[in-house]
Amino acid sequence: MYMKKFVISAFLACACMSAVAQRSNPLADAEFTFTTVKANPVTSVKDQANSGTCWAYSTISFLESEAIRLAGIKDTADYPDFSEFFVVSHSYMDRAEKYVRLDGNLTFSAGSEADDVLHIVRDYGIVPQSEMTGMNYGTTLPAQSELDAVLRGYISAVAKNPNRTLTTAWKPGFQAILDAYLGKYPETFTVNGTEYDPFSYRDAMKINPDDYITLGSFSYQPYYEWCPLEVSDNWRWDVLYNIPLDEFMEVLDAAIMNGYTVAWGTDVSHAGFTRDGLGIFIDVEASSAPGSDQERWVGKEEDGADDKAPVVIVEEEVSEQSRQEDFDNKTITDDHGMHIFGIARDQDGKKYYMVKNSWGNSGKYHGIWYVTESFVKAQSMDIMLHKSALPKDLKKRLGIR
Repeated sequence: MYMKKFVISAFLACACMSAVAQRSNPLADAEFTFTTVKANPVTSVKDQANSGTCWAYSTISFLESEAIRLAGIKDTADYPDFSEFFVVSHSYMDRAEKYVRLDGNLTFSAGSEADDVLHIVRDYGIVPQSEMTGMNYGTTLPAQSELDAVLRGYISAVAKNPNRTLTTAWKPGFQAILDAYLGKYPETFTVNGTEYDPFSYRDAMKINPDDYITLGSFSYQPYYEWCPLEVSDNWRWDVLYNIPLDEFMEVLDAAIMNGYTVAWGTDVSHAGFTRDGLGIFIDVEASSAPGSDQERWVGKEEDGADDKAPVVIVEEEVSEQSRQEDFDNKTITDDHGMHIFGIARDQDGKKYYMVKNSWGNSGKYHGIWYVTESFVKAQSMDIMLHKSALPKDLKKRLGIR
């Protein structure tokens, strides 16, 4: 999954113009006041900047919250800060090996999925951000276009090698590029006076990759069975557990209210996902704003009594069938990963999920997005959560004690 800020900006500008024609987007004029119902601990908002690594940022954020929860950390000064690019670098090398095995018949890009992070944590461990910032190429924030192009060119040449046998040099050469841009993997390091390696640090943070499960809801696959998430970024071919949509939402709600957070894979290309921190599954045709076509024909609520008409926000209906149609038609894709950590309500009592993004201190809510139930139902690809957050009946189906 990945979506750069400038891509979002361009898309939203075009989407609003094409979808609304001469109408203004009602969300631009709407005012919201949110009251927190439940907010579980999260670390500070990070900025993936010009990199396609939202999957790493969102899942690392999720694992940081898990470390806080599992260790019972109360003081924010003691919150962990894990390295995203330790994960990204290892992922690129693993992906390169698979790419070569498949003779280049595999998507090779910066995008990936939350389960990829679990593979890295299981096979290579975790390190603190201070030990591997990934910023070895002269910028203060991630800017990976050059690295991505170099890696893609290199591995494409290896995969097309005309010799019958590959040389022993290609892997060290590929790793050298990663080391030059992202830094070398730390072998040992000290945290609060204790020396660790990546594995012992992972264990000290109480992160066990086998304790996590990914859920999805796709009607074209059998429910209550494991199935692949059929998107190109799922290059490891990981599977998720498929459940009905209403149950998917019930599991999410219960997890949050019981003190858990979830890593969330979603689509943010919908016009209702704004730069100002909102995710609303808006029905643009049915909604209205000052200057809208609706106002033109029926007037304001009290014509002449007020200079500004009320903003009317209507969301589209969501069903398992509509979700499946959108997935099949590529209306929803796996373009972004974020971290759901809480529930809030607006001034009218409508429920929203509190979502930590990885676009820095942006929007009205400083890097936090407020996303409606309908948006999550319609646009979700998957969620990852700790197995202890699952309801008893679902645990029983999965054979989890």
